[in-house]
Amino acid sequence: MINKKWSEFAKILKREVVPALGCTEPVAIALAAAKAAETLGKEAEKVVVKVSGNLLKNGMGVGVPGTGMTGLDIAAAVGVTGGKSELALEVLRDLDATQLAEGKKLIADGRLHVELADTEELLYVEAIVEAGEDSARCVIARAHAAIVLVEKNGEEVFSAPWLSEDKDESGCTMTMKEIYEYATEAPLEDLRFILEAVELNEKVAAEGLASDWGLKVGKSIAKDIEDGIRSDDIVSYAIKMTAAASDARMEGIQMPVMSNSGSGNQGLTATLPVLAFARRRDASEELLIRALILSHLSAVHMKSHLGKLSALCGASLAATASGCGIVLILGGGLQEVESTIKNTLGDIAGMICDGAKTSCALKVSSAVEAAINSALLAMKGISIPGKDGILDDDIETCIHNVGQLGSVGMAQTDKVILKIMTGKHTTAPAA
Repeated sequence: MINKKWSEFAKILKREVVPALGCTEPVAIALAAAKAAETLGKEAEKVVVKVSGNLLKNGMGVGVPGTGMTGLDIAAAVGVTGGKSELALEVLRDLDATQLAEGKKLIADGRLHVELADTEELLYVEAIVEAGEDSARCVIARAHAAIVLVEKNGEEVFSAPWLSEDKDESGCTMTMKEIYEYATEAPLEDLRFILEAVELNEKVAAEGLASDWGLKVGKSIAKDIEDGIRSDDIVSYAIKMTAAASDARMEGIQMPVMSNSGSGNQGLTATLPVLAFARRRDASEELLIRALILSHLSAVHMKSHLGKLSALCGASLAATASGCGIVLILGGGLQEVESTIKNTLGDIAGMICDGAKTSCALKVSSAVEAAINSALLAMKGISIPGKDGILDDDIETCIHNVGQLGSVGMAQTDKVILKIMTGKHTTAPAA
């Protein structure tokens, strides 16, 4: 029987699980800058970019694709000189050496400034470009590719409604029971689109293992296996693949990944552990597809309670979701899925987000291992009881509680993290 919600679930997945080139925070800056520059229609003489505190935190230490540099200034600069706004989160895909040199010169000449915006929004970018008497402005808010306003010389040329922050209005109303039914019962052909996540993310994992990217967490695990320090078991395989992909992405590899809920790391984490278990368990393509759908939609569901940016590490929720997919690969049902969520959240729910950076690969590896442990416990009928800590016997209450922890309870934590981080150098100097 076709559930009337299933078409909505497909729309949500296709909206939230999309290709992204580079960390989505600096990419959002590049996108706003590119759109403003295109609207201006001439070479920019001056650029000012204003960003929210959370976006500043998440983008200041991560590699920008095609530049070999970190920082929000270079992201804005190459957005102006070489970005293509029609590519959305792949805005820097076609960046060339000449455009990079022009971007670096924009910074070196002191004609580009990034500053903190006066806003309560968690995700906000405002790019203003000027040339002579002309100016253009682009605003992105609440989602990394959500352009809500474009102006030229003070006159509006485009506007769009801001995305609702009310979950009931945003189209993210779902339960784990409904997600499980969709993943396991919907027609297979309607779910096959999720295989693009495997195609993109596995390529980045392979590159992360082949070359020295970031902290080399994944490659180091591979070396440990080669040296006999670790076993080449299914758990090490899953952690190795996911960490390697994060290594490459965090240093700014010029390859797209399939993101989830506005985060490439979350997309990698919701995909690769599930793929690893499917490969080593010789699972059918159908089982892999259904497990990936369960993982990705569960990640969207959990993240919708948290918001796009917060002080709680989103990869920990994506890893929790991957544990759900792993349970399906191992032959578990809804009860084991719910137990996996409880076990993982009871373990790593407090992991902080202190910005996107190379060390995110370590957090990803820790979160994946925790999720696998939780799934294996769940398959043995073991679950943290609802009376413990922030958990609850009802799975939806559990998910809501973790959302409250991250979005409300850790609001002050977020401010302290930002204060600590902005007390250091915010960007790398132009090369």
